[in-house]
Amino acid sequence: MGGKRKKSDDSDNDEVQKKPDMKKTKREELLPSMIKNKEKRSQVHAKLKRQKKLDKIAKHKARDAAEKRALELGEEIPERMVPRTIENTRELDETICKPDDEELFAGNDADEFSSILKREQTPKILITTCRFNSSRGPDFISDLLSVIPNAHYYKRGTYDLKKIVEYAKNKDFTSIVVVHTNRREPDALLIIGVPDGPTAHFKLSKLVLRKDLKNHGNPTSHKPELVLNNFTTRLGHRVGRLIQSLFPQDPEFKGRRVVSFHNQRDFIFFRHHRYIFETREVKKTDSRDKKEKDGASVTGLERKAIARLQECGPRFTLKLTSLQHGTFDTRGGEYEWVHKPEMDTSRRRFFL
Repeated sequence: MGGKRKKSDDSDNDEVQKKPDMKKTKREELLPSMIKNKEKRSQVHAKLKRQKKLDKIAKHKARDAAEKRALELGEEIPERMVPRTIENTRELDETICKPDDEELFAGNDADEFSSILKREQTPKILITTCRFNSSRGPDFISDLLSVIPNAHYYKRGTYDLKKIVEYAKNKDFTSIVVVHTNRREPDALLIIGVPDGPTAHFKLSKLVLRKDLKNHGNPTSHKPELVLNNFTTRLGHRVGRLIQSLFPQDPEFKGRRVVSFHNQRDFIFFRHHRYIFETREVKKTDSRDKKEKDGASVTGLERKAIARLQECGPRFTLKLTSLQHGTFDTRGGEYEWVHKPEMDTSRRRFFL
């Protein structure tokens, strides 16, 4: 009997020793959402957030130190971890352009934009509106006239769009831009290549006029530099060449103007900037933080070239809805590509 009681006593002692361990693990696994007291919950959340930030800084410092050590020893620099994003995990597309695609380059020499992009013809743009214009439409058109060189505005009136296309052909225009408005707000953009097309219809959103931009710059009359980014597929390549045909191919670098079209997830972001390069004297601190005898760190002055940007406006976003062969024709026109709701099967599927 005595031996049995001793065993039970030992088991009781083991249970007593296990209880504080269980309490410790519970305290370590305690989450802010499990705390009912609001003040205590906010304190724990702030503490966890600060600790997460410190761990991230320490991780970055360790990575930079490893890279510096590898450079000093002449070893290979360790590869950095690339975060997973929607862009770099997109679905595979067979139409993505490759630098050694001979068929693509042969098609570029024979398409509708080759004469303009080879500087054999200067672009001449006709800008007009829909039949029922809005209050913000003229302001947007005046901004477009300052962005696109050699652009001319004509009032739409009651003319049919097909007659405007014929008029543009006779007057040697190379493109037509139609600004469509709805509820006093520009909501679509139609770009028609003259005389052989194609016709692209874009949805326009998030429009900010130049006068609404804070500290905006005023553009000069110089021909701007054009930047097209991330048009990787065959369709995106064609849309990029259509946009490129609106601008002259001999930019004037004295004006320091840049017009950029950035494609991201099939949304084309438009920006218009002026840039300037400045040389400034920046304090240079020794990387190893060596100190002199008096304890002060060794510093010096270093001249650096710094680029500054000033946005001129306007600012808007485009999304392609259709691309049609030839000039505008709603009845007998053949479409190269039309966006449909059933095509949006995945967040990682892009067409441009």
